[in-house]
Amino acid sequence: MSAFHLSPLDHSHRDALAELLVETVAHGGSVSFMHPLAIEDARAFWDQSLVQAARGVRYVLGAFDGETLVGTVTLHLDCPPNQPHRGEIAKMMTRVSHRGRGVGSALLQEAERLARHHHRSLLVLDTAVDEGAADFYRTLGYNLAGTIPDFALKPHGGLTGTHIFYKNL
Repeated sequence: MSAFHLSPLDHSHRDALAELLVETVAHGGSVSFMHPLAIEDARAFWDQSLVQAARGVRYVLGAFDGETLVGTVTLHLDCPPNQPHRGEIAKMMTRVSHRGRGVGSALLQEAERLARHHHRSLLVLDTAVDEGAADFYRTLGYNLAGTIPDFALKPHGGLTGTHIFYKNL
């Protein structure tokens, strides 16, 4: 992973994040959007997410190959009052050209480090049953809590279940 560097992202990265989101959805990534995803809608999503990051209730992390954003993950810290020990992993995405090169692992490890820094002892996430990243999360120590059938539409149509994972930090 030495060729990549990690960084918290801000509004100056919005367009690169939007392009990554559009690419992910086009290639079947189940990240809450349908294909085709308009770039304007992707930008609007990241505008809102980055405002919350600026407020400190989440981190949006990026992995860069040179100046090119090649991956991202979001760590949500804004949990209900009875869950101050918990965080949530969301919007894990890696450019198709950079998959299998350690980008996702590095991003997730940094998100876990930040979660510990904020006194979080439990992380949760979900991933699609069809074409999701269940094996990836298992290799990084996440445990399957259960599966919900027909949870969401796949980006190109049809229903898929979701796997719910957790990890004690």
